[in-house]
Order: sequence, then C-alpha cells, then structure tokens
Amino acid sequence: MIVAETERLLVRNWQDGDLDLFHHINSDEDVMAFFPMRRNRAESAEMMRIIAERIATTGYGFFALQRKGEEHALGFAGLAIARLEPALPEGSVEIGWRLARRYWGKGYATEAARELLRLGFAERGLEEIVSFAVADNRRSTAVMERIGMTHDPSRDFDHPRMPDSHPHLKRHVLYAIGADEWRQRA
Repeated sequence: MIVAETERLLVRNWQDGDLDLFHHINSDEDVMAFFPMRRNRAESAEMMRIIAERIATTGYGFFALQRKGEEHALGFAGLAIARLEPALPEGSVEIGWRLARRYWGKGYATEAARELLRLGFAERGLEEIVSFAVADNRRSTAVMERIGMTHDPSRDFDHPRMPDSHPHLKRHVLYAIGADEWRQRA
C-alpha cells in the first residue's frame, strides 16, 4: 500500500524484498554513526517486523521509501509515536528518516519529510510534529531546518534509552513545528 507520494518518491508499506536494504542500513557504519549499535540480519528482520506491526495497529511508523519506477527501497521515512516519556509527552509524534548511504545528498529525505508533514497536519490533524537527533548529527538537523522545523533548546533531552556506554550519543536536540506554523509556510 502506498501511503504518500512525491514527485520522485513513494512512501509505502514494507515488503519482504526490503529486508536486504533494511539490514544494510542498520549495519552500515556511516548510516548508524549516531546510534549505539549495528544490527545483524536477524535483528534487522525483527525490527522490520515490529515496525510493520506498529504501522498495522496505529497507522504510524517508519515506512519504506522508494523511487518511482524502481522496485527496491532506498531507505525509510515516516511519522511515528515517539514513546520517549518522560523526555517527550505521551502521544508525541516524531518525523524521521534513514537512507542508504548511496542515496544521501539527493534531497530524498527532505522531499519525503515535506510530504509527511503535509500528511500529518492536513490529513491526520496533528497539532505538532517533532524530530530529534544527537546534537552533533548535522545531516539530520539540516533536513529538519529545510522542512521548516525550529530547534527548541528548552526541550533538548538526554535520550532515556541511550546506554551509559555511549555518553557522546545521549544528548539530543529537539526540533518542532506546529500545525499553524506549517499552514503559514505552506
């Protein structure tokens, strides 16, 4: 099922054939530079199953991202329930993305994220969408800025699930955009 589309991309449900790409992303040192672990194939398959299950039950999650006219995913993007209490209030919706390294720098994350903001505000009636990343993750925060999100330093937080063994990955910056601000920009 296609959830959304842009000029170049489809945001769609996961398919069995996406596991190779999903594993590649989750085990790539560059892609996962701001995450504490790399996943093997079995762990990637389990994570993909959990994501697909959450999408099926809530309608929110990280969907496969694919270029039109091609068969294989290039990464993922989506709107997901953050589940980071007490750092974020219960029910907070985050926007996020992760692409295979060979697709970086082509505007795909920004293009997908803009459409996902429209989906969240115009179709799902969300009041706010947040995004967060390790403070040093300039690639991700640059996308957040390009899609009109604003950094709110008063809401920066130490990620509650980041292990103490990775103190340099604990601090996260939070960006947000509200429905009214999105409508004004749109």
